[in-house]
Amino acid sequence: MLRKIDHVGIAVGDLEAAIRLYTQLSGKAASHRSEVPEDGVEVAIFEVGESRVELLGATRPDSAISRFLTRRGPGLHHVAFGVEDVQDALDHYQSLGMRPIDPAPRPGAGGRLVAFLHPEAGDGVLIELCQPEPEGGAANGGSPAAAP
Repeated sequence: MLRKIDHVGIAVGDLEAAIRLYTQLSGKAASHRSEVPEDGVEVAIFEVGESRVELLGATRPDSAISRFLTRRGPGLHHVAFGVEDVQDALDHYQSLGMRPIDPAPRPGAGGRLVAFLHPEAGDGVLIELCQPEPEGGAANGGSPAAAP
């Protein structure tokens, strides 16, 4: 079911400083940046070969990223795997007893359709399942969202 590592999500305490760092590391600017008010997160994406690095900064204290930073500090937040069909993958992993966070796919950052599996399914690592944006624009007409 897993086709490739699509991206890694990194929670950062200072998004502007992290963008400067990853611009230096990659030698290029972020390819995508957006704020997702409903999730309380701002996302900056850096293209690295066939994969991406997704920097996640909290925009409000009650967001999932803010809670993550309080509990664990900055660092790896999730690993996202590319799949052909998120719903099929979600159904498959649920049939194996893996607990989802998202009951159904939803719009994700960078035009991906996404769903998350609970960290217990990934031996302590939050797993994101994602597929490229469906034809015709933003997935399900929604705005890009970031990891919970």
